[in-house]
Amino acid sequence: MQQSIFAVTLVVNDYDEAIRFFTDSLRFTLVEDAALSPTKRWVVVRPSGGGTSLLLATAATQLQSSRVGDQTGGRVFLFLHTDDFWRDYHEMRSRGVRFTEGPREEEYGTVAVFLDLYGNRWDLVGPRPRGPASNELMPGGS
Repeated sequence: MQQSIFAVTLVVNDYDEAIRFFTDSLRFTLVEDAALSPTKRWVVVRPSGGGTSLLLATAATQLQSSRVGDQTGGRVFLFLHTDDFWRDYHEMRSRGVRFTEGPREEEYGTVAVFLDLYGNRWDLVGPRPRGPASNELMPGGS
């Protein structure tokens, strides 16, 4: 048997503003946007390099609305892996993505926490630097 997680639901306030954030600010690809009813759409976005998709779903109840921006109670919710941390970090900042702290080196790589348009916390994670300068942050970092 072969299984994989195709998508994770992200509860949003508005389909179009969420699509704009993910495609413009994070450079995700809009995979699908299909009307299911006058108020419901099947909206799927995915990081440019592939992997697990996000199913953007508007909140349909008061309880769901209360979870927008806080789907994990303040913990980091999703982890966006990149092959070039500094390229993506600087590009995301130039597109208005809010980082809550400067980049830091961890055993698993370079990481910085950012917020999506609703305040969910994400980690941007890049490969651990190699070589003698691996303990220093690159120029332009926070």
